[in-house]
Amino acid sequence: MPVEVQFSTEADLSPEEQADLIRLAEDVVALCLEHEGRACGEWEVSVVFSSDEFIAHLNKEYRGIDGPTDVLSFALSEGEEPEAFEAEGMPELLGDIVVSLDTAAAQAQSVSRTLREEVVFLLIHGTLHLLGYDHDTAPKEAVMWKRQDEILRVYLSKKS
Repeated sequence: MPVEVQFSTEADLSPEEQADLIRLAEDVVALCLEHEGRACGEWEVSVVFSSDEFIAHLNKEYRGIDGPTDVLSFALSEGEEPEAFEAEGMPELLGDIVVSLDTAAAQAQSVSRTLREEVVFLLIHGTLHLLGYDHDTAPKEAVMWKRQDEILRVYLSKKS
């Protein structure tokens, strides 16, 4: 399952930190897809680790909201017929996840998590959005939060 990871951030990340985030994104996205019964095929997800400045620009452009956010997801098939993106022998393109490392760090500190734990949570959240989950109504939120919690428990059990 290919996961493409990019860095669009001014943060001073060492090569080791970048490699760790790449492995983390690959592991978490693969786990989410597997948990949702999607691991049997080939899938492609792009993950961008960004700064608040970069994600704020995207938030304004695509959601009309000023300021940064923690994670944005852009599902490729949103509003389209999924088969329009299928090509024989090619992975199915699910979309893009953008995580602000600046906001993730601030949120992690405020809830007594490590940055790594917060990034795991945000990657799960973003992947679920790519798979069609949303939290714009109370019933949808309950379903999405339950799935997030289930996947996070599975991830943490594998890491302990």
